Amino acid sequence: MSEFFHMGGYALYVWLSYAVAAVILIANIVIPKLQHKRMLKTLTKKMLRAEQLK
Repeated sequence: MSEFFHMGGYALYVWLSYAVAAVILIANIVIPKLQHKRMLKTLTKKMLRAEQLK
């Protein structure tokens, strides 16, 4: 098992690449959700302002 985690001396590069890939995958899920939420707030504010001007 120790040999598996050591990866023949390349463990740092292998585990670091797994970590980078995981961060990128998580960011690809989280960032669009945050942008969507922000856009909905912006559109809601614009709609409320437009209704008040009528």
